[in-house]
Amino acid sequence: MSKIIEIKDYSWKYLNTKENAIEKINLSVDEGDFIGVIGPNGSGKTTLAYSIDGLIPGQYNGIKKGTVEVFGKEVEEYSQGELQRLVGVVFSDPEAQFTAMTVEDELVFGMENIGLSVSEVRDRLEWVTELTGLEHLLEKPPYEISGGQKQRVALAAVLAMMPKVLILDEPTSMLDPVSRMQIFDVLAKLKEDKNSTIIVIEHSLENLVPLADRMVLMANGELALEDETQEFFQKTDFLLERGAFPPGIIRFFHEISQRKLYDGNYPLTIDDASALLNELVREAK
Repeated sequence: MSKIIEIKDYSWKYLNTKENAIEKINLSVDEGDFIGVIGPNGSGKTTLAYSIDGLIPGQYNGIKKGTVEVFGKEVEEYSQGELQRLVGVVFSDPEAQFTAMTVEDELVFGMENIGLSVSEVRDRLEWVTELTGLEHLLEKPPYEISGGQKQRVALAAVLAMMPKVLILDEPTSMLDPVSRMQIFDVLAKLKEDKNSTIIVIEHSLENLVPLADRMVLMANGELALEDETQEFFQKTDFLLERGAFPPGIIRFFHEISQRKLYDGNYPLTIDDASALLNELVREAK
């Protein structure tokens, strides 16, 4: 796999602030990676996302040190709008992205902006509405649908432009459990069918962890930990000390491991946890 994002000794300080928002970040992302980014509020997660998309320093004033390269090119070297065709961002507040009066117009807007033909727009519209389950909402105003539907519209609008990198900044923060699962169902399909490069910033981890190839912990503006997902959560004490809370099943197995009742990898899904518990019960009889 080729590296498509390369961040080296990168620091960013917003104008009129005392401390760096992020400090000496080193991170590389390979094509096809699915990366989860976690950490407490204010740890620098959104700043990192905006730096990859070029919103920083494009739309923010501040002091930058180090480099952020996307597809071998420093983000500041891209012309206006060029990088955004390669890197799509879905924000936590979907309404902030809406510009049209119907869901269909919202999905079509970005495709028209990048100059797609009528037939290309039609084909992509059919693909993205089927993927996200929005076929029955195309004539609805995006402001009048449910929160989960709004988030799927925001995601679909970005996906329709087929960026090579997709960044989601806390996409489920305002959603109920069912809507949250629907968003991650779409991401699972993307991972399976399109081999997309996906970076998800998220607090609710139950749905993220089974999909992520690697995890990143941000703490106090620094990249505190990066590893493959299984190994990442074996360091649960380290995560808890820095205000990051693994899913309940991981914390449960961490707790019984601390009590010398289990010695092994922590399961990452409920199904794996259930199977492992059944095995432990059988062995204890």
